[in-house]
Amino acid sequence: MGSLHAEDLDTISVCPQNPLDPEEFRRQGHMIIDFLADYYRDVEKYPVRSQVEPGYLKKLLPESAPNNPEPIETILRDVESVIVPGITHWQSPNYYAYFPSSGSVAGFMGEMLSTGFNVVGFNWMSSPAATELESVVMDWLGKMLRLPKPFLFSGNGGGVLQGTTCEAILCTLTAARDKMLNKMGRDAIGKLVVYGSDQTHCALQKAGQIAGINPKNFRPVFTTKENAFGLTAAALKTAIEADVTAGLIPLFICATVGTTSSTAVDPIGPICEVAKEYDMWVHVDAAYAGSACICPEFRHFIDGVEDADSFSLNAHKWFFTTLDCCCLWVKDPSALVKALSTNPEYLKNKATESKQVVDYKDWQIALSRRFRSMKLWMVLRSYGVANLRNFLRSHVKMAKQFEGLLGGDSRFEIVVPRTFAMVCFRLLPKAVAGVANGGTAAGELERVNELNRKFLESMNAEGKVYMTHAVVGGVYMVRFAVGATLTEERHVSFAWNVVQEHAERILGEF
Repeated sequence: MGSLHAEDLDTISVCPQNPLDPEEFRRQGHMIIDFLADYYRDVEKYPVRSQVEPGYLKKLLPESAPNNPEPIETILRDVESVIVPGITHWQSPNYYAYFPSSGSVAGFMGEMLSTGFNVVGFNWMSSPAATELESVVMDWLGKMLRLPKPFLFSGNGGGVLQGTTCEAILCTLTAARDKMLNKMGRDAIGKLVVYGSDQTHCALQKAGQIAGINPKNFRPVFTTKENAFGLTAAALKTAIEADVTAGLIPLFICATVGTTSSTAVDPIGPICEVAKEYDMWVHVDAAYAGSACICPEFRHFIDGVEDADSFSLNAHKWFFTTLDCCCLWVKDPSALVKALSTNPEYLKNKATESKQVVDYKDWQIALSRRFRSMKLWMVLRSYGVANLRNFLRSHVKMAKQFEGLLGGDSRFEIVVPRTFAMVCFRLLPKAVAGVANGGTAAGELERVNELNRKFLESMNAEGKVYMTHAVVGGVYMVRFAVGATLTEERHVSFAWNVVQEHAERILGEF
């Protein structure tokens, strides 16, 4: 790798190819596909969590960009030697951290097509296929989820592909805010209150901050182990009534299906009943677990969605579609458009003025947008509904396998019930088994929490598997989230062996 120096300015060589030369694109494209195919063939050989130290890459790369062109062969060698060691391998079959970012050949190929066309699909006119395919695909997936017709374009609602859940929540919260302020007056913004549970993703709080909601008016409602850390309608109503008495205005409730910490499920129907009393917007965040709801046996987890205003899931988590691809459906698209639309002269066109097309720029924060629907379309067509359901079921089956192994070993406790494909557990020495819920001594609980911190870090530092943690009800627990596309039952058995080995070592030091 070379660096640009002032003395080199007179010796600049000109790159012989046009930057979009078709034959050079073909040659380099084949090389990169081969490189990635080899990567996936060998990915389970790498330490799952990157083993590098902060600042490692700056020491390995030049201080400035190269003056002269470098061949793809040299660049790929550097990818292998300096980039791959700094990657945490989310696609490894031994990856069980956070939530999955499941990939697929179809997803990758769709991403290539999207990137290759490189259209900027802000309105229908800018690339009709990008807009219309997105509308079609969102209705397809909505029907697979058995979403009520008012969420579909065929029922005067509609779907849009956002980047992430953070964007989906911000867009819907902004729409709810403007809808309320148009009734109450713009000066009422300081009285608006946003609700979630204490398990709701931090994206809700962030969206509130960006949308101008007073930070003091963000309400994380307390949840308990007795309700599997789901938000109860009774607790929500109590919080709302206190705010109304204080002269505040309930605005927005985010109900979660599959919380980040423990995959808890908030009861959508009862929450919607409470929200309806106060004319609140209900958003259902099913970022992780929503994908599973294409399976009939999991669909009941979103029962009640017919009374919500919006619903979202991340196809880039557990639906074999590459990041970023958040699917958002709304019953009232006009609420988004009124809150997010701008119409400068340079974007005016006959198609928009005809009101017969969707301009997705008005359904999102940014103006520019990628052709995300291409990869989701490829996934749906390449695998079909039946196979997608079976892929998801296989991950749930493997999570049950791991759950059974834990259940047969008295050294472990399953902290919360398994709902989907994630198992939450901890080491629990027999001598302190009575402190599972705080017990007789808070200090003893903290000792067990520290034991589990060391247990998790011991496993992750070795690099054979990667898991992450959460704290619910004061209990530090290890999250084992199955969902990597390459994971098989043999990998789960391997992970169990790693867990046992490190448990024995850590307990010996306790």
